[in-house]
Amino acid sequence: MTRLVPALLLAIAAISAAALSHGDYPVALPELARILTGGEANPQAALVVMEFRLPRLLLGMVVGVALAVAGAVTQAIMRNPLAEPGILGINSGAALAAVVVIVHLEGRSLHLLPWLSFLGALAMTVLLYLLSWRGGTSAMRIVLVGIGLNALAGAAATFISTFGEVARMQQAMVWLAGSVYDSSWEKLGVTLAWVAPPVALIWLLSRELDVLTFDDLAARGLGQRVDRARAAMMLLCALACGAAVSAAGLVGFIGLVAPHIARRLVGHAHARLVPVSALIGALLVICADFAGRTVIAPAQLPVGLTTAILGAPFFIYLMWRRRA
Repeated sequence: MTRLVPALLLAIAAISAAALSHGDYPVALPELARILTGGEANPQAALVVMEFRLPRLLLGMVVGVALAVAGAVTQAIMRNPLAEPGILGINSGAALAAVVVIVHLEGRSLHLLPWLSFLGALAMTVLLYLLSWRGGTSAMRIVLVGIGLNALAGAAATFISTFGEVARMQQAMVWLAGSVYDSSWEKLGVTLAWVAPPVALIWLLSRELDVLTFDDLAARGLGQRVDRARAAMMLLCALACGAAVSAAGLVGFIGLVAPHIARRLVGHAHARLVPVSALIGALLVICADFAGRTVIAPAQLPVGLTTAILGAPFFIYLMWRRRA
């Protein structure tokens, strides 16, 4: 842990330097250092870095942290290593609410998106839990119901968008693909304000997550109020997912991949798993965004498409491994 965290921070710093310096307008590393430290620098280079690339980079980190921590929470409360907010439809619930805002609400506000996205994610989480309940829940039932709800929410978002104006419909489709292209300092501030409190609370409540991974009888024997703890964690998870989806659209598989990698590195204790998952999630999103805008430049791939290309084989590997 003491060596892993600095190594992850170093990797994030290296990718960040590459992302800030590379692009249509290259910025040399010494120039980049002067810009970031407030030294004398080329005004055009400073504009490119400070107004376009840096907000995009930081927003990608925040989205990665939110999705990764939400994934760790989902896997703990569902007791299922295949659980992930995107696969279970929680992100799709947030996306459905956001599509309604983008396509049909006049005078929409940047500050309205997180609220409605949160309500969409929360509604989908509650619905998932209720439909999976048969005197208790099972991991397989939750996954199957979640896949169905995910498909239903995606179809509903497409149906709703077809009745909007063409320009807004196109905007919604681009947004659903998952992208941090439309980043700004204002959007970063709003997203950070929504993501930081639930992520901090989840970390502070790490012991509750540890206990939730046991069966209900054992958890109650350890003094936990299981239903209350599970409901609180689902609420925090929906809050983080809603904020991430409202900022960047559907960025899949981060919530699945990051906790798995973190678990292999630091074990199952959530006091270590949550922060390491957060760092890995941030690293994965900024790597995916950097790859998406450089591999086939000048064209740019949405970060959601890049994470899907990387995450889908990982999900298939996990399914194959569990079957074996």
